[in-house]
Amino acid sequence: MKAFTYEKAGSPQEAARCAWQTPGAKFIAGGTNLLDLMKLEIETPLHLIDVNGLALDTLETTPDGGLRIGALVRNTDLAADMRVRRDYAVLSRALLAGASGQLRNQATTAGNLLQRTRCPYFYDTHQPCNKRAPGSGCAARDGYSRQLAVVAASEHCIATHPSDMAVAMRLLDATVETVRPDGSERAIPLAEFYRTPGDTPHLETVLEAGEFIVAVVLPPPLGGTHIYRKVRDRASYAFALISVAAVVQPDGTGRVAFGGVAHQPWRREAADLAMAQGAGPVFDALFHDASPTESNAFKLVLAKRTLAAVLAEGRATP
Repeated sequence: MKAFTYEKAGSPQEAARCAWQTPGAKFIAGGTNLLDLMKLEIETPLHLIDVNGLALDTLETTPDGGLRIGALVRNTDLAADMRVRRDYAVLSRALLAGASGQLRNQATTAGNLLQRTRCPYFYDTHQPCNKRAPGSGCAARDGYSRQLAVVAASEHCIATHPSDMAVAMRLLDATVETVRPDGSERAIPLAEFYRTPGDTPHLETVLEAGEFIVAVVLPPPLGGTHIYRKVRDRASYAFALISVAAVVQPDGTGRVAFGGVAHQPWRREAADLAMAQGAGPVFDALFHDASPTESNAFKLVLAKRTLAAVLAEGRATP
């Protein structure tokens, strides 16, 4: 691990301003992803800004009946909150499907959204990776790609986003609230938060230099049956080959999002409109332009079968 300097931020705006003014600065909260990357020298921040002292660890009901989740709310606390378990059950289930209890105790809401890919070539500094070293190439395209993207990838990157929480939040139409270094604020729909890889896969979100996440806001509850199903190589502490988040209404309508298939939580509103028609039309709307590798083409079959099982479960639940 390379040497770095350190400070504690006194406010969200101070944290954003410091990150903007200090080249090579990174925010740190739980550190469950950043510290691993620093040890491997994949991330080499020159300065760490500790944001744990900021008052961003609460959950508040919004005036319209939604829920505002502070950026520093730990995954364990979010999954256990009675409002989340009652009104946003898909989010609670997604959180509990991720990582281990120890990591959930430490990991934060904002950090979970911002965690980086687990592509093996991103983690191997001896291999070319455009996400880690822009312009070096993508070793995954002709290499081991079993766990990687099957849709919305590019010739420059086929990495997937690893978050379970983000899939549920995309399903729920979450909005990310931020503060900029000049003190201005903005609200970014999660649907617009992640960039497509294109030829700049190292640019993963639309956040600007120094911009700091302060909260994630969920709209009023959807009702219906909430399901999160994660298919992985082992039963715990593993990232998804395929995950499906769904809300199914009594009449068979609803919405669905996938994890483990793209650079971001994968949802298309056209698929939501097809929910009442069954798994086939929904799958076609989501994956009609898929471009898998030879090694991960099986994920499309797995996705269709998992989707069918989730929709059947949703319709069978009283």
